[in-house]
Amino acid sequence: MIIDIHSHAWEYPQHFDDDFRDQAKRARAGVEVDLTVRYEDYQQSASDVTCTVVFGGKARLSGLWVDDRYVADYVAAHPDKLIGFLSLDPTQDGWEKEMHEGHKELGLKGIKLLSMYAGFRPDDERLDPLWKYASEHSLPVLLHTGTTFVAQAPLECTLPRHLDRVAIRFPDVKIIMAHLSHPYEPECIVTIRKHPNVYADVSGLHYRPYQFYNSLILVQEYGVWDKLLFASDYPFTTIDASIEGLRNLNDQLQGTALPRLQMKEIEALIHRDSLGILGLTHDV
Repeated sequence: MIIDIHSHAWEYPQHFDDDFRDQAKRARAGVEVDLTVRYEDYQQSASDVTCTVVFGGKARLSGLWVDDRYVADYVAAHPDKLIGFLSLDPTQDGWEKEMHEGHKELGLKGIKLLSMYAGFRPDDERLDPLWKYASEHSLPVLLHTGTTFVAQAPLECTLPRHLDRVAIRFPDVKIIMAHLSHPYEPECIVTIRKHPNVYADVSGLHYRPYQFYNSLILVQEYGVWDKLLFASDYPFTTIDASIEGLRNLNDQLQGTALPRLQMKEIEALIHRDSLGILGLTHDV
């Protein structure tokens, strides 16, 4: 069993404005990458995946906007394999209405937030209705945490410490910090250690293997392997590449006395029952 809790559903370039695309191209040495998502393509590079959590994204500041109905339709085509999350940009009018509609009318089972991309702090008390709703309806909340190439997206809004305040006030909400909050991994790790319902995913990290190794060594030393959830970040990378990257991390240590990552924990991470942890179910 492999559960991917971080995969995207959008059309490229339709769901991105020109500024976002230009900045993405600049970040890749002038090369524009086709981020088109098709489930068939995902499936071909996702061996043995049981279920995948998908979402679009809403961040007017950064030029990304995927309507929740698009995600719901994407999920409806493969209900036995996909679980959809709604997305919110609380800086925009009508976000509470979108939250209710995405959950009640479209049947989406969690919330995705792009705090930095949209320019808000998740611990802002004006978002208390969001966290209260998530708590009352058992909706997991997954947030992008970590770096970006988008110049206008404030790094201050992405710091893991802000989720510490949220978890203190709303301890029953299952919170997932994406990407282990790189490059703020130590702050992420002490936060997931502190709160029973706060987790991190490991999506999109294997292309920096030495940084990833160091982050997981810290996870190992703090004893919080069980707080990590497996994820891909498709289409930026794939399930198969993510698994290979995890399994090969110790290879770079040959000829050194550096401590090894525990392979039994790596395998447990890859095969973790994230749906059970997050209280999610999918159609079968």
